[in-house]
Amino acid sequence: MAGIIETALLFIGPSYVANAAPLVFGGGRPLDSNRLFMDGRPIFGTHKTVRGFVAGIIAGSLVGFGESLVEPRLALAGLAISLGAVLGDLIGAFFKRRLDMKPGRLFPVVDQLDFVLGALVVSYPLFPMGLLSVLIVVVVTPPIHLGTNLGAYLLGMKKTYW
Repeated sequence: MAGIIETALLFIGPSYVANAAPLVFGGGRPLDSNRLFMDGRPIFGTHKTVRGFVAGIIAGSLVGFGESLVEPRLALAGLAISLGAVLGDLIGAFFKRRLDMKPGRLFPVVDQLDFVLGALVVSYPLFPMGLLSVLIVVVVTPPIHLGTNLGAYLLGMKKTYW
């Protein structure tokens, strides 16, 4: 059982940090350069920036590299997990814009799991996880995500508590 939980925790490190880093290090030029999709809406929106995208990948990869002392596959898999996390978050933002949802508006389940699902898909070839480990990550992520967002809101780092 320890292997299942350990695998989930090792995956959580780079994915959560990659998802949170843009809040701290983001800002600047929007990733979509304020371009519109064919439906006339922003592709990702102003909250998704080049600096945040790069910061997420770097920060999550650094965590993965640190975790490689415990699990050597994470030296490279941490990069894949981090890239998947920021791409998953972008896909969530893309769909929110298609639904005409403004950046920062609550989209339950998608907001809490898009980055995890992206990380799972992209990292699978380098860091495949068993079903129980995936289930642990999927079950613990929404309350952790909501709790950390509330903390960021109380610290004045976010405008919304979700």
